[in-house]
Amino acid sequence: MNTTPFHAQHLQLGAKMAPFAGYDMPISYGSINDEHLAVRTNAGVFDVSHMGEFIIRGNGAFDLIQQLSSNDVSKLYPGKVQYSCLLHPTGGIVDDMLVYQLSDNAYMLVVNAANIQKDWNYISIHNTANVEMQDISDRTALLAVQGPKASRILQRLTDLSLIDMPYYTFAKGTFAGVANVLISATGYTGSGGFEIYFDNKDAETIWNAIFDAGLSYNLRPVGLAARNTLRLEKGYMLYGNDINDTTTPLEAGLGWITKLNKPNFIAKEALLKQKKNGITLTLVGFELTDKGVARDHCPITDFQGNRIGEVTSACPSPSLKKSIGMGYVHTAYAQPNTPIFIQVRDKLLAAQVVPTPFL
Repeated sequence: MNTTPFHAQHLQLGAKMAPFAGYDMPISYGSINDEHLAVRTNAGVFDVSHMGEFIIRGNGAFDLIQQLSSNDVSKLYPGKVQYSCLLHPTGGIVDDMLVYQLSDNAYMLVVNAANIQKDWNYISIHNTANVEMQDISDRTALLAVQGPKASRILQRLTDLSLIDMPYYTFAKGTFAGVANVLISATGYTGSGGFEIYFDNKDAETIWNAIFDAGLSYNLRPVGLAARNTLRLEKGYMLYGNDINDTTTPLEAGLGWITKLNKPNFIAKEALLKQKKNGITLTLVGFELTDKGVARDHCPITDFQGNRIGEVTSACPSPSLKKSIGMGYVHTAYAQPNTPIFIQVRDKLLAAQVVPTPFL
């Protein structure tokens, strides 16, 4: 099993470890609820070095990404980040990703750990112009420092202006005495903060510097379990659960990152057709009104028990003190306040459709 450059630190801290996307990853270091609330109110550090990073540069880089990406890459500029999806010609989602414009003809794609090889192969197949591509995933470490106090903690370690950094932008500079570190005002928690990319060889230096800087703020490490509850409260999607090769951005409510007026867009015809004909299933948020906990893959039914959809992500919300989730339902049941039922084993638990984000 693969490990990140911070594996020894996780073990030393007594983290509960488990396989995730081929890596031995920290699930929690103690109470998941405590870790979750620490990020919402203070700050926490996530090791997300398992994520994939591709550099695409030179002549044709823009055209290659623009062809395969749901979003409009022409809206980027050096220092700007964009959320997008890699799409099949059918409109299905190969993966969701972040697109960083590093310079006029250079981009970094950040992709999900479980999809690194899949995404690389897919992009390579369509790279008919022999655009320069480089997979730097194995040598790149990534820490996410998330929470309302993240900027105060990290600002101590760099001359880059983090407190004033706009959302979904980035800068490169010296951080904790290490040169050429990329710091991005992005994250997967909805509580603000930064993602920090650097070479594996500097992992221990940067880890120690961050926790030293955060000592007076009670900065704590946070595992993947709280990362999941944090993202779900904000309605952020998880590839493999809420989106996959068979779901389209229109069904998933990602029309806002799907620019159908782009020329030479690989999924344009399929998505225009789907938009014209209308979708039959759509991703919605829900909260239980009965006592109980919804789980991934539970059937969603109407009052008579007729199946109308399936839960894709669910958890008890530490912030809201209620059971929340997302799932695909027939569009007739997609309006907010629509009563639905979640089948948990042999019980139907009452729920209602609610807007996302939940928090």
